[in-house]
Amino acid sequence: MAKRHPLQNILAPLLLPLSLLYGAAGRWKRAHAKERWKPARPCVAIGNISWGGTGKTPVTDWMLSWADRKGLRAAVLTRGYGARPSRLPLIVESTTPASECGDEPLMLARRHPRAAVMVDPERSRAGRALESSDAVPDIFFLDDGFQHVRAGRDIDLVLLDQDDVRLSPLPGRPPSNWNRIIPAGTWREPVNALHHAAAFLVKCEPDDWPSLVPDLEQRLRDFPRPVFAFRMAPEGLRPAGGDPAAPALPAKAVPGPYAFVSGIGDPAQALRTVSDFMGRAPEKTLTFPDHHDFRQEKGQLDALGLPVICTGKDAVKLAALGLACPCYALDVRADFFASLQSSDADFEQWWGRTFDALNAR
Repeated sequence: MAKRHPLQNILAPLLLPLSLLYGAAGRWKRAHAKERWKPARPCVAIGNISWGGTGKTPVTDWMLSWADRKGLRAAVLTRGYGARPSRLPLIVESTTPASECGDEPLMLARRHPRAAVMVDPERSRAGRALESSDAVPDIFFLDDGFQHVRAGRDIDLVLLDQDDVRLSPLPGRPPSNWNRIIPAGTWREPVNALHHAAAFLVKCEPDDWPSLVPDLEQRLRDFPRPVFAFRMAPEGLRPAGGDPAAPALPAKAVPGPYAFVSGIGDPAQALRTVSDFMGRAPEKTLTFPDHHDFRQEKGQLDALGLPVICTGKDAVKLAALGLACPCYALDVRADFFASLQSSDADFEQWWGRTFDALNAR
């Protein structure tokens, strides 16, 4: 989830004028930006109102799996955070180094070989390149695209964090992040930007959903859109660098102590998911900043002398290190389990109807 630095909470009153300026800049950008490109095929932006940790990549992964099941050719247009591409746009292959394309694009490309994953800070340029190719996609996804307003889209799916919408913080959690704009908070835009959303997606656990519903209803009363809840459901362990299509392994594949290593936006939630799946906490836990490179940590990881369990996007980088001990990724998928303000029982039904309507235009 989007984390605020403690100083953001302490200095919030002093930072408020800067937040107002930042928010005004965001409003001006939306009001004056001109579309550079809009595809002829349906285009969906998957993004959030705040920075990091809300589940954009798992939702994009879900969308690509849906497209695979429907026999559709999908494209993901992504900035490729931390990437150093040799050319732009860069189409990501399974053998592309993570340092060149970014960890999340590489993970998606390996999981979905039929999809075209394109890295380019200018999504419009990547989209035009695909539209002029011999294999024009049936659907485009703009990764982290809510604020990338120069690329045209048909709908925006906006992810919200629990801390974005809670009226009262849970014990041990910071105050609500609702409409707290950078630098006083983590929101990239003021609350009025939510009017552009077609639906809201909230990552939470089923046990948290009942207490979250009243807060969502009050926070989003001015934004009558469908709201869908999803959790990160573990499917099993996969050897890092192994075939992503191979059957996942059960927890007993690692019978003894293990180390959990992560370089993601929400390591606490990933740690809970891993511990629950394994039936026990890790012997050692090492957490690093989101999108961490890991190359400098090979000696430290080898010295642990334990099997390593990590997330999928960490695995594409750790696999390249050739660690002395086995390394596994816990394969997790977005699992939609509840909804609000929707006539459809679940997200897949709503999305199927929405796609059919977009495709009929």
